Amino acid sequence: MDIDLRAVSRDVGRILLVVSLMAGVSAAVAALNGELFAVPGFLASAVVLAGVGGGLARRYRDAGAPSKLDAMVSAASAWGATGLVGALPFLVIAWTMALDPYPAWANTPPMNDTVRVFLNPLDAVFESMSGFTGTGLTMAAVEEDLPRALQWWRSLTEWIGGVGVVVLTVAVLARPGSGSYALYESEARTERIRPSIVSTVREIWKIYLGLTVASVVLLYAVGMPPWDAINHAMTGLATGGFSVHAASIGHYGSPLIEYAVVPVMVAGSIAFPVYYAVFQGDLRQLYRDLQTRWVFLWFAAGSAVLALVLHLNGQYDTLEETVRVSLFQFVSATSNAGFGTATIGAGTEQVWGSGATLFTCLGMLTGAAAGSTVSGLKLIRVIVLLRGTAWQIGGVMLPDSAVRRLEVGDRSLDGAQVRREYTEATLVFVLWIVFLVVGVAVFLAVLPESYPLEYVVFDVMSAQSNVGLDSGITGPDMPTAAKAVLVLNMWVGRLEIIPVVVLIGAVLRRTNPVSG
Repeated sequence: MDIDLRAVSRDVGRILLVVSLMAGVSAAVAALNGELFAVPGFLASAVVLAGVGGGLARRYRDAGAPSKLDAMVSAASAWGATGLVGALPFLVIAWTMALDPYPAWANTPPMNDTVRVFLNPLDAVFESMSGFTGTGLTMAAVEEDLPRALQWWRSLTEWIGGVGVVVLTVAVLARPGSGSYALYESEARTERIRPSIVSTVREIWKIYLGLTVASVVLLYAVGMPPWDAINHAMTGLATGGFSVHAASIGHYGSPLIEYAVVPVMVAGSIAFPVYYAVFQGDLRQLYRDLQTRWVFLWFAAGSAVLALVLHLNGQYDTLEETVRVSLFQFVSATSNAGFGTATIGAGTEQVWGSGATLFTCLGMLTGAAAGSTVSGLKLIRVIVLLRGTAWQIGGVMLPDSAVRRLEVGDRSLDGAQVRREYTEATLVFVLWIVFLVVGVAVFLAVLPESYPLEYVVFDVMSAQSNVGLDSGITGPDMPTAAKAVLVLNMWVGRLEIIPVVVLIGAVLRRTNPVSG
């Protein structure tokens, strides 16, 4: 089936228009913080994005509604393009600080080593892709040394990316009947909480904004400064993990703050339709919904297992610290939030043992609820894989004429439905592992042999699950090939593999003269 490039170009243009609005808003935030030197950088980025995006949207405005395949190519292309163009503010502001072209009233700070890395386009793209995909791995060695303008841009990219740039575009620019559902599905979303997709995504954004405000209030109430509370609420609820401090949440040295951040990360792990039902008065959805039950069960059980492993290793001095670190880090990993309160690894120097490290990888792999801000495989796929495998094995000894059904939550699936969903979950899992192996192979090829294998797997897994925790490997001193492959892993992980594969297939068909 041919891809309608006109529809793809129009939809990518619309998405870039929305990103240009983000840059415009960020110019105002920079001005409010007195960082006038950053305003031209954001405005220039907004103009470039609006010009490119608006040009594409206008030129192909008469294109038809996208098919499902068109929408997948649009999503994969848009997320790739967004990661690239989102680097513009990092680049322009870094060069502004390096050249210092403005008068003293612009308040240009002196260049520092943390900002200096963004003079390198690849590092700027890495930071942008990490932000928009909600990953949180960073090239910024000391986040405190970033101007507030860049701290804000990092947080905003994660906050928008948590729900999705495509979903935001549907909410802002799309009209009913304009192929909105195909675009909505392209970001691995199928939930519909209102009659139309446009009204559904607008309801999602209302819920998201309300949860963000509540998170800001909670974090401020337990002692975070206002700026910190705003940024950590945005990135925590988006399960993104960018922080304004190099030590992340561990910077505060406050158990109260650590405990308070946990419910923010959990909130980002619950599907939006559940919130909609709860806000409509149906509190039973918090325990009746299959995924929500498994979110709480998996977070609790995983934290307990991790605490046991760390306790047996004698990792921390007290039982309370062991339990607190285990709860925070397992929820952070499995929610894909990526906040940290403890050092997992120091590059070539081991801190956590292989057991604790690899068990945390398992949490990153599964993720939490589909329909939330979380990446990873998603719990519903894990449930389908486990129950589907048992269902397949259980049918080996039965006659072909046997009628069987599989109960998944409140759904009763017949044989055809089971095979379809099991095949889709298996395909995603296999492709997920393939891209993970590619990333690990590149790391092993370009890094010194002194890095423990479990730490290599941890950092690549963190990128592809869009988590943001690291074992001391990821940073501005990494080889170029390692940075590039993590950008690929972050992009692939955010789109749940299949749209990327469809895009690659479409490109290969167009560039292959035999098939073309």
